[in-house]
Amino acid sequence: MHAEMITILCVTIIVAQVALVEWKRRHHRSYQLVTLAGMWIIPVVISLKNQWWRFIFFWLLFSCITGLVVRKALEKPIQGTTPRLVYKWFYFIYKLSYALGLMGYVMMLATFFGLNLVFDVKPKSMMDIAVLFIFYGLYYGVLGQDIAEISSDKMASHIGYYSKEGIPSRHLDSNVCAVCGNKLLVATDEEGVLENTYKLTCDHVFHEFCIRGWCIVGKKQTCPYCKEKVDLKKMFCNPWEKPHVLYGQLLDWLRWLVAWQPIILGLVQGIIYVLGLE
Repeated sequence: MHAEMITILCVTIIVAQVALVEWKRRHHRSYQLVTLAGMWIIPVVISLKNQWWRFIFFWLLFSCITGLVVRKALEKPIQGTTPRLVYKWFYFIYKLSYALGLMGYVMMLATFFGLNLVFDVKPKSMMDIAVLFIFYGLYYGVLGQDIAEISSDKMASHIGYYSKEGIPSRHLDSNVCAVCGNKLLVATDEEGVLENTYKLTCDHVFHEFCIRGWCIVGKKQTCPYCKEKVDLKKMFCNPWEKPHVLYGQLLDWLRWLVAWQPIILGLVQGIIYVLGLE
């Protein structure tokens, strides 16, 4: 590689990095949207070029389901079951990505210590699977986190506007959820198999995922039924809010690697081609 080409590469990376940092600081929303679009589109374009069909299959599956969920979140008036649906889907993606990343990390450590020999697996094959798990976990974890944040912002802006079919009647029965209007599965003092039932200080009861969706995804700190002020943050932890500093830096690095690095390298190749240095 010519010295001029190395200089162009270094200068372009530095200028691009400074520009991205300033863009993120001054216009965070537009930076987030463009980065999310790059994270979503660029990997599948590269996969189509290299015929990585497995990634394309999971990408299509994730995109179709997430697209339907986001469409529900953007509806106005919003349906009573929407906060539950949005929360359950993105919480599932969060848990799945966390599990995949952890499995990949454990498999990588096992390969380093030679434990793959116990299962008669070649080190390269074990390491390939570990890296694949970590990539899938981080990639879909980042996409899920970013899309959940955008969906929650949209829902929070109009979550108080329900359709007539989306809320229960004012004569609320004791065994009906005050968000979705459907029957409660268990009593508040019973341990549920699928989900528990919660009662707020205003004595209104809810399905666990309905009230989690209302307060976490919808960013509301009031009772969905009577609008009484309730400190729901003490009851429920938001898995997408304020990640650990190192983990947050890792996610930012992954966004740069997947969304912006291909664009920067393409820009470098364009400059080299225009200057005739190839």
